[in-house]
Amino acid sequence: MQTPAIKKIVLAYSGGLDTSVILHWLKKTYNCEVVAYCADIGQEEELSGLDEKAKNTGASKCYIEDLRSEFVKDYVFPMLRSSALYEMRYLLGTSIARPLIAKRQVEIAEKEGADAVAHGATGKGNDQVRFEMAFMALAPKLKIVAPWRTWNFKGREDLIRYAKEEKIPVVASAAKPYSMDRNALHISYEGGVLEDPWHEYKEEMFILTQSAEKAPDSAEVVTIDFVHGNATAVNGQKMEPFELLMHLNKLGGKHGVGRIDIVENRLVGIKSRGVYETPGGTILHLAHRDLESITLERNLQHTKDELSMKYARLVYNGQWFTPEREALQAFVDQTQRVVTGQVKVKLYKGSAVVLGRQSPHSLYSSALASFEKEDVYNQFDAEGFIRLFGLTARNSYSEYKKEIG
Repeated sequence: MQTPAIKKIVLAYSGGLDTSVILHWLKKTYNCEVVAYCADIGQEEELSGLDEKAKNTGASKCYIEDLRSEFVKDYVFPMLRSSALYEMRYLLGTSIARPLIAKRQVEIAEKEGADAVAHGATGKGNDQVRFEMAFMALAPKLKIVAPWRTWNFKGREDLIRYAKEEKIPVVASAAKPYSMDRNALHISYEGGVLEDPWHEYKEEMFILTQSAEKAPDSAEVVTIDFVHGNATAVNGQKMEPFELLMHLNKLGGKHGVGRIDIVENRLVGIKSRGVYETPGGTILHLAHRDLESITLERNLQHTKDELSMKYARLVYNGQWFTPEREALQAFVDQTQRVVTGQVKVKLYKGSAVVLGRQSPHSLYSSALASFEKEDVYNQFDAEGFIRLFGLTARNSYSEYKKEIG
């Protein structure tokens, strides 16, 4: 296959084995300038020295961008407002980070006058789709280079061998029990020993959370304030989105909240096991959803619940920069105008349980809900309602049962 002519590439770079080899390979294969770009989205990795490392590997320049505040404010919080869960369980921690990383990569490519962008995602996973969907939406004329789909390397051992041969400055071992991806919202663990869905994960794997067995023996109650669907304060202390999420990560992690072990369906059609830690996000999702229970009208809540599943699939499938997701976001944000109030959550031994909720826009009426004597609801009226509601059941179900035997 003939290599396309490329003058300058901006590479999403972490400084690890894969992207270090990719950087060197791109420069050698395309004989062009390569600009490295690293996005700080709260992965807590040591980023000092990355600029020098990238240049020693062949990069002409290295951008290290602090995107932590933007990530939580403009990506995590809008998604939390939607109550999105992929396949009813996954809080989309990896998925939601990719659009922002790609957006800034495109901006750097435009600034640098580059004609191509590159990523280190494999041909089996979801991230290749997420990155490239964003690239195509934001800068359709940019060429996209995905080395894992074109080079001859088969795995980690091949990369280590190449790095040694080319004297690429990396520290790597062939032993790799699993792959890890971290940002301000979560940590994911996949691959390696986790590829067997029957294989139990090891406790020492976890970073953000401790086990329920080792969590404190006393519960901790936190109060979270929301304004228009966004969390704004914890225990009365106002915080910016990134700071608030980090604070809840610590509280939730201390009590073992936010671990899941699931097998999910990748977009490419492969079932994949993932183990996730999302302590702060789990608390926020629970509290926000509970606040909606007293502030959203029934039919509106049910419609939003249906659309939240669609929203989750769009995020998971890399369709953040689409008219459909933006239209859904507009609907979601319209619903959030009344989602203001407070929620009390108890954290204890791996669980987060709502203890109470209140809102100036609450639709809950103790007079209507009460089983005691009251004057605002005539229970006799329910008979006519039920007869009308059950009309089709009364007229058709018995015939249906006769027909099918």
